[in-house]
Amino acid sequence: MTLILNTWIFEADVQKGAKQADLVDRVAKLGADGIEVRREYFKDLDSELPEVGKHAKANNMIVNYSVPDVVFEPDGTVNPKLSQYFDEGKTMGISKIKFNTGNFDKFTGDLKKEFEKFPIDDIEMNVENDQTAVSGTVEAIKTFLTAAHQAGLTQLGYVYDLGNWAFTHGDATEAAKELAPFTHYIHLKNTIDNNGELTTSDDLDTGVFDWRKLLTILPSDVAFALEYPMDSDAHIAEQVQLFKNEVGE
Repeated sequence: MTLILNTWIFEADVQKGAKQADLVDRVAKLGADGIEVRREYFKDLDSELPEVGKHAKANNMIVNYSVPDVVFEPDGTVNPKLSQYFDEGKTMGISKIKFNTGNFDKFTGDLKKEFEKFPIDDIEMNVENDQTAVSGTVEAIKTFLTAAHQAGLTQLGYVYDLGNWAFTHGDATEAAKELAPFTHYIHLKNTIDNNGELTTSDDLDTGVFDWRKLLTILPSDVAFALEYPMDSDAHIAEQVQLFKNEVGE
């Protein structure tokens, strides 16, 4: 079992100026196998990206890269920035990169030809269900990944983000069943519904989702990430242990 900590966990520290390169060392001490860095948290890519790679290598840590951008632009063309994002990932020595699907429904090109430009044999490329109507539905994700796999791009996969299904009012269980064949990575967080006001919980066991039940539907041989803000390393360590007790070391 591979456990990753997404740096949203350390949001309070990031807001106070903590750099993601320094968070690599903390993640290592907390007993995780790797870190998922968020592009929007970098202030100076040129100096910070190599530092993340250096710290990760020193700690023998996996690095994954969360990029808050779409694969397909509003007109259906492939996002011209994707090559840049892959290059940034290479600087850090990443294993996986994650995007949102975007407007694949308007794409008219040759998928295989478009994606052979990217190093998808070396860096696993995934799309996630986000909190938008464009990229956060089963249909949008399944349509794109089915077409990609039919084009021979079986390297492309899906990040199942549990918490986001609450925000798009999707059925998390049905989504797990439909998208399990494409799932390469699982983001775990729970959501609190306070009379229709949704907030991300700081505890896997508090919220509207039965995460244990959902894990029986999804693949077990993939990497998992905890992705929700927590207030201390002691709290993070407790949540890491909660997860490991359930899933196994």
